[in-house]
Amino acid sequence: MDKKFKRTTVTTALPYANGPIHIGHLAGVYVPADIYVRYLRLKEREVLFVGGSDEHGVPVTIRARKEGISVQDVVDRYHNLIKDSFQKFGISFDVYSRTTSETHHKLASDFFRKLYDEGKFIEQVSEQFYDEQTGHFLTDRNIRGECPRCHAPEAYGDQCEKCGATLSPEELINPYNAETGNPLVKRETKHWYLPLDKDQPWLEKWILEDHKEWRPNVYGQCKSWLDGGLRPRAVTRDLEWGIPVPVEGAEGKVLYVWFDAPIGYISNTKELCDNHPEWGNWETWWKDPETRLIHFIGKDNIVFHCIVFPAMLKAHGDYILPDNVPSNEFLNLEGNKISTSRNYAVWLNEYLEELPNRQDELRYVLTANAPETKDNDFTWADFQARCNNELVAIYGNFVNRALQLTQKYYDGLVPACGELNEYDRETLAEFGDVKSRLENLIENFKFREAQKEAMNLARIGNKYIADCEPWKVIKTDPERVKTIIYISLQLTANLAIAFEPFLPFSSKRLREMLNMDTFSWECLGQTDLLPTGKQLAQPSLLFSKIEDDVVQAQIKKLEDTVKANEAASYKAAPVKENIPFEDFEKLDIRVGLVKACEKVKKSKKLLKFTLDDGSGTDRTILSGIAQWYEPERLVGKRVLFIANLAPRKMMGEESCGMILSAVNYNGNLSVTTTLDDVKGGSQVG
Repeated sequence: MDKKFKRTTVTTALPYANGPIHIGHLAGVYVPADIYVRYLRLKEREVLFVGGSDEHGVPVTIRARKEGISVQDVVDRYHNLIKDSFQKFGISFDVYSRTTSETHHKLASDFFRKLYDEGKFIEQVSEQFYDEQTGHFLTDRNIRGECPRCHAPEAYGDQCEKCGATLSPEELINPYNAETGNPLVKRETKHWYLPLDKDQPWLEKWILEDHKEWRPNVYGQCKSWLDGGLRPRAVTRDLEWGIPVPVEGAEGKVLYVWFDAPIGYISNTKELCDNHPEWGNWETWWKDPETRLIHFIGKDNIVFHCIVFPAMLKAHGDYILPDNVPSNEFLNLEGNKISTSRNYAVWLNEYLEELPNRQDELRYVLTANAPETKDNDFTWADFQARCNNELVAIYGNFVNRALQLTQKYYDGLVPACGELNEYDRETLAEFGDVKSRLENLIENFKFREAQKEAMNLARIGNKYIADCEPWKVIKTDPERVKTIIYISLQLTANLAIAFEPFLPFSSKRLREMLNMDTFSWECLGQTDLLPTGKQLAQPSLLFSKIEDDVVQAQIKKLEDTVKANEAASYKAAPVKENIPFEDFEKLDIRVGLVKACEKVKKSKKLLKFTLDDGSGTDRTILSGIAQWYEPERLVGKRVLFIANLAPRKMMGEESCGMILSAVNYNGNLSVTTTLDDVKGGSQVG
């Protein structure tokens, strides 16, 4: 960290209190932030870790109306759930508050009023979409319509999820209220705007010239916005839920959530300092030039934290600006986008219940797959492989060997180190500079590579003890074994420190086994962390394998969610034009007993049915359902078929009729059968 800074304020994007936290949130924001803060604390640097729930905006009001409860009930439920999940997962906030607090309402209101009184806003009257039946103006995300690019029928007012196009509500064809389906009209309304166009010159210099060290994805997105030219942005909205705009003539208007939410970082800090004087004056954390401000966010929040919020802070005039904004890209799940609205996610509260005491396993895999420079994918197969092949087989295996051998040969006492051979010195040299390597990576927000370096330390130890084979050497050279075990234990103690920012739960258990009462980052790399004669505690396994049934249960859970979504979104095809009853009577639909069924050679689609149609002569019908059924599954079934279709040749076989099948919601075909035992040849009518 730059020596000009005495302290660091670290913030994380405020999760929206209308649902639980999922692994995409963790990988994108909260795990990397927690790694960084834990590292700073180990370095004994002054740091404040600020989090909280974003409780304003439209989605919470929609959920409240759907559930028939108050908006406050909604945000209370999810604020408590999110806060509890973070605590159990080890996200070590110094303060985690909320934007419905009295402290936040007053500070955000005062912030707006100061800018208003100083003429920092402009007033504009514009036309916005309005639902005459509900009496509400709508936000972009709550407007849907036909996409003008790909013509998907349910594009949002800000984006089409099918083709990925960025949109505005005005571009949608036949826009409507996403919640009610009501058509929309345009109506004039007055709002206050932050004139970002006036901030363009200093923002260009501050970002494009002064902060070239920012991650390429952050720098690139900022440059794209600046190259496109900044425009005034509304800071108020016509809503019932939120912080009322504190000026006359603004009845029925609240602070726009994007303006209100980042001020929550400041108000949460003030709340902490007001309640805990040992943290000092809140302004020190936000206004002192010797304080470094770091925002951890996802890529959908880059523009707000790099352009809009800095413009707000500079307009106010008293605040420091962010020194870095290490934003991650998105994490996908089993090859698909995580979707909160479709319940397609791994929810943190459910993970904690279904895989208890495995917080570090998830932290490890999310960091190993961190989407630091591009979108990445989480799969349960990879989760299992990394846990079993790395945490268990490398890290856990080495630690268990070192501690068990100490217990077996020396009753848990650290043995004295004898004369070192060349391999010993090479091993000690390999982990001697681990501290500087890790520091360089963590200071530059390269957490994925940093964790890999920590695991390399475990690889060194695992290889060392495997190569030295103390369980064999003990029979021929007991003094040599003391040195092997001594070096192995020093490596183990180093691992307890190196992994502390990444895997806090297992690191704590390891320190307890080593009886390491005190430790610090400055000790990392030292070879005398455990003195000769120190008594160690009884060892236990640091990690255990993830079994197949655990992974299969999680995969099935996702598959069931996909099926449920497909079923819920299914809409029956329009009914065809009416036909005279006489036309229907022309079809001879009958019941046939399937005597035999087999795949047609050289065809991937066709099955060959042999039916008892009641005539005394078997009937052959070919049907293109091979991808949905194994032939033997259909033998003995009573199926419906059209008996009076003209025969036709297919793949060298003559098909006399058509098996009737229904097209399911997911496109699968389902053969129609009878509920009761009906004779072959019975007519349907």
